Amino acid sequence: MKKALLALAIGGFGIGMTEFVIMGILPEVARDLNISIPEAGHFISAYAMGVVVGAPLLTVFGRKWPAHKVLFALMIWFTVFNTLSAFSNSYLILMISRFLSGLPHGAFFGIGAVVAGKLANPGKEAKAIAIMFTGLTVANVIGVPLGTWLGQNYSWGVSFLAVGIVGVMAVLSIKFWMPEIPDISSNGLKHELKVLKKTELWMVILLTTIGTGGFFAWYSYIAPLITDVAGHKEGIVGYAMVLAGLGMVAGNFLGAKLAEIFSPIYAVVIALILMVVGLIANTFIAYDQIGVLIMTFILPVIAFCIATPIQMAVINTAKGSEMLGSSLNQSAFNMGNASGAYLAGLPIAYGYGIVSAQYVGAGMAAIGIFLGIGVILLRKQQSVKRSLNRS
Repeated sequence: MKKALLALAIGGFGIGMTEFVIMGILPEVARDLNISIPEAGHFISAYAMGVVVGAPLLTVFGRKWPAHKVLFALMIWFTVFNTLSAFSNSYLILMISRFLSGLPHGAFFGIGAVVAGKLANPGKEAKAIAIMFTGLTVANVIGVPLGTWLGQNYSWGVSFLAVGIVGVMAVLSIKFWMPEIPDISSNGLKHELKVLKKTELWMVILLTTIGTGGFFAWYSYIAPLITDVAGHKEGIVGYAMVLAGLGMVAGNFLGAKLAEIFSPIYAVVIALILMVVGLIANTFIAYDQIGVLIMTFILPVIAFCIATPIQMAVINTAKGSEMLGSSLNQSAFNMGNASGAYLAGLPIAYGYGIVSAQYVGAGMAAIGIFLGIGVILLRKQQSVKRSLNRS
């Protein structure tokens, strides 16, 4: 593996850890700050909204500098504000800290995906992008369970201090391992912004937002699902997060393989169909202690089959503006994170129980299927038009 791809993976590890560890320590954060579980879910949404805002803004701003320097600066920002999150002592302060720590997330993955593609050998772009996302998925095998354990046995603030340590490692690895990539965005800003006029791009971004929101509707409340619904002890949550992380790792590479076999958008539609089936099935299975753990592995496998294919679909759609398109898709992922957590929290807040989140997730994934089919039909229509114009 090229060291530069490993550097991106380490950055992805830190990002994955801070994004998902909050879900494992949600009860501890709620208890310490004297707020409800749905209110604690707002910290998930705050981070996600930071990604939504930061991805396009920091990508456009950062286009003036070489990509390796931008990635370095983004990880410094990430490290500083995640470390500050550890010392937050109120709902408002943690909300602000989570928002600020989320700002560099989308730009890092958006720029990193394009850099990974540039570093890859011809025909191996999907694998290179998957390696970067491996950091995020492995974080759910090692970093998130460790952070969950630290939060449950010491303090949730220690969980964020651990993220800060990973951030320092990412900064150093980018500094010493990332080669100079000066010409990754050679077009002028006005030319790059023309991509925003493409209907297909916005359809893919909307697909990412709503479709992946189905996964986050389930994952955002995984801790109370395992303890309150299935009846496991709190200590099992950390092991369950390892299962989820292993599922994400498997799904990440399976998704890359599907993107090579089928077109990326077809791979996404297939995964979303399986997601609907899985979430509906989980409304019955979640009450069983063994069944809930099996689904804790299966659902992330399905969900992370989407990551690489959808990123490739956006990059292919945004030709000439790949970094901006790629970063916008990271905003979309986290709008899915925010909307999934928020919408799934509504029926819970109204007393319908933790399991009700599964129905919200299934509905969001189903909408994503229709959007994916719409993208496929639009592409076919455009292909027919091009053929007629040539004739």
